[in-house]
Amino acid sequence: MDNQPSTVRHSERLRRRLLGVTVVLAVVITALLGGHASAADESEARAFFTKFIAAQNAHDVDAVKSMLWDSPGMLWFGRNVETRGRDAVADRFAEYYRGTWQLEPDMSQFHVTVMSDDVVQILVPIIFTRGLPGQPSRDNKFLISQTFVHDASGWHVASILPIANTQLKQQGATG
Repeated sequence: MDNQPSTVRHSERLRRRLLGVTVVLAVVITALLGGHASAADESEARAFFTKFIAAQNAHDVDAVKSMLWDSPGMLWFGRNVETRGRDAVADRFAEYYRGTWQLEPDMSQFHVTVMSDDVVQILVPIIFTRGLPGQPSRDNKFLISQTFVHDASGWHVASILPIANTQLKQQGATG
């Protein structure tokens, strides 16, 4: 018997559906757009993402904030919490940085989809080592979906969506 209240179970089911829909949309968009970015676009996205990860691992809130899209639509959805806007997202990162926060992306599984000349989406598995201040840390693996937008000042993270299920099946896979 499940000891969680029904509202918690419902919230968890809703979160899983939302994340599932996000993954399906990412796969459909990837298929429709040909699946891969050009070498130059993938190289730019990879370099930007690597810089973003380095700033996070250094717990450099100012550098992270400068890489976030300066828009009220900037979104980080994680741990069942929707955070919108560059300042709010940077503040949330600052809270996590008070404890243990280390990211290790599997760059051999880094994928880029070009949405337009100014928008790309990336997918990459990441091992998060995280813990609250004074608490032991835990490792968790997530698939991270991020959308990057390009403006006059360069690339920026427009959305961050961690997906707990990293066991995505390739199109045509059976099982």
